[in-house]
Amino acid sequence: MKQFNVTGMSCAACSSRVEKAVSEVSGVTSCSVNLLTNSMGVEGSASEADIIAAVMAAGYGASPKNSDNSTRSADKYASELENKDYPLLKSRLIWSVGFLIILMYVSMGHMMWGFPLPAFFDGNHIAMGIVQLLLTVIIMVINQKFFISGFKNLLHKAPNMDALVAIGSSAAFIYSVYALFAMTDAQARGDSEAVMSFMNEFYFESAAMILTLITVGKMLEARSKGKTTDALKGLISLAPKTASVLRNGNEEIIPAEQINKGDIFLVRPGETIPADGIVLEGESAVDESALTGESIPVDKASGDRISAAAINQSGFLKCEAVRVGEDTSLSQIIKMVSDAAASKAPISKAADRVSGVFVPVVMAIAAVTAVIWLISGQSAGFALARGISVLVISCPCALGLATPVAVMVGSGVGAKNGILFKTAAALEAAGGIETVALDKTGTITQGQPKVTDMIPCEGISADELLLTAYSAEMKSEHPLAKAIVNAAEEKGLSPFDVTDFKAFAGNGLSARHEGREIFGGNYNFISLHSSISEEIMKKAQSLSEDGKTPLFFSENGELLGIIAVADVIKEDSPRAVRELQKMGIRVVMLTGDNERTAAAVGRQAGVDEVIAGVLPDGKEKVIRRLSAEGRTAMVGDGINDAPALTRADVGIAIGAGTDVAIDAADVVLMKSRLSDVPAAIRLSRASLRNIHQNLFWAFIYNVIGIPIAAGALIPLFGIGLDPMFAAAAMSLSSFCVVTNALRLNFIDIHNADKDKKIKHKHIKEKKTMTKTLKIEGMMCGHCEAAVKKALEALDGVISAEVSHESGIAVVTLASPVDDAALKKAVEDKDYTVSGIE
Repeated sequence: MKQFNVTGMSCAACSSRVEKAVSEVSGVTSCSVNLLTNSMGVEGSASEADIIAAVMAAGYGASPKNSDNSTRSADKYASELENKDYPLLKSRLIWSVGFLIILMYVSMGHMMWGFPLPAFFDGNHIAMGIVQLLLTVIIMVINQKFFISGFKNLLHKAPNMDALVAIGSSAAFIYSVYALFAMTDAQARGDSEAVMSFMNEFYFESAAMILTLITVGKMLEARSKGKTTDALKGLISLAPKTASVLRNGNEEIIPAEQINKGDIFLVRPGETIPADGIVLEGESAVDESALTGESIPVDKASGDRISAAAINQSGFLKCEAVRVGEDTSLSQIIKMVSDAAASKAPISKAADRVSGVFVPVVMAIAAVTAVIWLISGQSAGFALARGISVLVISCPCALGLATPVAVMVGSGVGAKNGILFKTAAALEAAGGIETVALDKTGTITQGQPKVTDMIPCEGISADELLLTAYSAEMKSEHPLAKAIVNAAEEKGLSPFDVTDFKAFAGNGLSARHEGREIFGGNYNFISLHSSISEEIMKKAQSLSEDGKTPLFFSENGELLGIIAVADVIKEDSPRAVRELQKMGIRVVMLTGDNERTAAAVGRQAGVDEVIAGVLPDGKEKVIRRLSAEGRTAMVGDGINDAPALTRADVGIAIGAGTDVAIDAADVVLMKSRLSDVPAAIRLSRASLRNIHQNLFWAFIYNVIGIPIAAGALIPLFGIGLDPMFAAAAMSLSSFCVVTNALRLNFIDIHNADKDKKIKHKHIKEKKTMTKTLKIEGMMCGHCEAAVKKALEALDGVISAEVSHESGIAVVTLASPVDDAALKKAVEDKDYTVSGIE
């Protein structure tokens, strides 16, 4: 996506106009304009020159953002986010208020409350009128931006909010000038009654007050808009300013942005890490809370990865830079939050359509209002006041800001909590999720097998069993072997030397120690080398039912015992699943494990449904089926999860996962905690509620305010709306929308107390049927997988649950499938189908 800065926009009508103009450029496939950040994202093959030309032709300015990854630094992001409007508006307001006070004293203080004036003004109404005119002109010059922007856009046939303000203020000023000249003529004729009549027709104070009050609103809006980017500014402020690097054997202090890939840099206690890298020497505790939100420091040693913006707390570290500049984790986080703010949520489309025609419609209503009051017999001044009120009370800004301010604040809150939404659409979609599919390994579980149980045989101690297993497994590369090695090292055991090590794929291993034979592996393998008692068998069976893998070890034909290994579930997984269920979300676990292991993990986590035996290329098919039933989120961390993450309505990647998975996802969880999944959904729902509130306020304000300004209540209750009060209402409307969005900063996204179940509007009733196949010839898990894959490849088959132990396959069908087709699919894999029920 090409990013541009856009200048000259003041309301939703402006952003709509720019978006329309750029979308018409040949080669542009999509365009998203953000009024909040004055930015534009464009996708397609169109050149930057053509895009900028289209923006300029629409009456605005544009320039490309710096996209050079090697030079773009946090300082440049900070420069883009700097609140440049607020100090300018504040200065304009101070000068405007100063002259307005004098104007109001002359125009209303003396007339209404008898405030004293210099003797020069006694009876000299023309002098009073000229002073009011001059003061109003000064205020109009101070706020000339409204007129320049407004009339410029009128010339381009694209009127915006500034056009409404400029027309309203100009109309009041011009009519007042007419009244001043008419009063001068009346005084020359000696018609004192006409002089006083025209004196009461002055609207100089209204013209000046409109401009001042709109500036008040704009200043408050700019101040609040600046606060919406506080989270992003906070991230940017984390970027280190300097780095200590070794060059030619000497230590040099250089600006952090000048560090290059491959540089050796040094980090002392208390210093901020300047780039993503690998520790070469040293040990330390590193505070990564700025990146992950995790408050507990992480121990780092040689070979460990470290990230820019993390703080070295204790030891001295010597590191090699691996990712620098915009490639660092911090820069990627900043980019994700910035891109999310620059994108547009689908919910904003209705407001965009209204904004496109809003200003012309309001101008037409104002003209019709003035004409109707003139026809009804009211004075020109009265009719003009009603028309001006309509112009200045209408607020397209509130419509344009309703969605982007909530997206910006919501994305920022997520970033502070280690939850990164890549787009506004992802932030919106997450709140409507009805099914969450969780990959088992690394998502529900820790992804690393650990020793869970040790059952030594009589006469053997647990340490003896573990020491023998440790010594034998030391030379094995199997993941289960590493679990035993880690457990032994944690206990401080020292292995003894073994010889003649042999690994038997899928079965176990053998080794020798001082002439004694050691065997380790599964039941089938060990039963060939040692006798196993019925009691031990029952314990092994129990471990298997709990989803654990029992490993048997023997020495010289004597069984030593069982060591159970399992990929244990994360501490927060059951709580996360419960929170999702409390929200009314169905939780499904996907795994390639066999039914027994999958069911055991599923019970521990508390999921609603377990889909076992899913091969890597089968996850995408399962997600496609789940998405057809209702909005589905996929949570995963591996390369094999990428197709499923892309297929899901919302893909959620665990931050500790692979780069491929993170790239394919819509949401990234930096803490790698499953409890952040309900937190992300909770934040999405809160943001959506906030957007709905903002849109409701923006629409209802205009729906109610415009008729009142037009004088709809005058015939019924005698209540009218002075242009000055209309301007005050307009100035506060956008401020209210932005302030409402800032409330998102105060929500606790990890608090489940206020969670509510959603109504599953999109869940489709599943019309399925099942068939049971009796299959002969299956001997192991590989046979199950081959049959399962063959059956699920058939059109109409949703899933197949296969068991080689019972010799059956239960096939779930979405539509009728001929028995012959099912039989052929299985027998093509060299198995025999003896019956179908």
